Amino acid sequence: MGFSASDVVPLTQARANLSELADQAKAGAEKIITKNGESYVAIIDADRLDYYHRLERERIHLLLIEDVKRGLADIEAGRTHAADAAIARLQQRRANVTTGRTVKKRG
Repeated sequence: MGFSASDVVPLTQARANLSELADQAKAGAEKIITKNGESYVAIIDADRLDYYHRLERERIHLLLIEDVKRGLADIEAGRTHAADAAIARLQQRRANVTTGRTVKKRG
């Protein structure tokens, strides 16, 4: 969705016309309020904001599902390590970075 020049409102004008801007937002318009010439905040309908939040949660869930699929594929392909050993390696690597030592990677 694009914005027109009438959707961009300076903060000083928004203060004077808040009720009108709120009515326009309730009717579906999205207003960008600027401060010192830069975008600052937006006025949108509360239902639309809720919709945007639901979309973001769904996107996060889809990303988590993809992570699970990759993890299951790793398990199926045998690309796994025992948790204790992996944690120990990470802790050792972190300790080496802290002390400035480097360790050759085992192949």
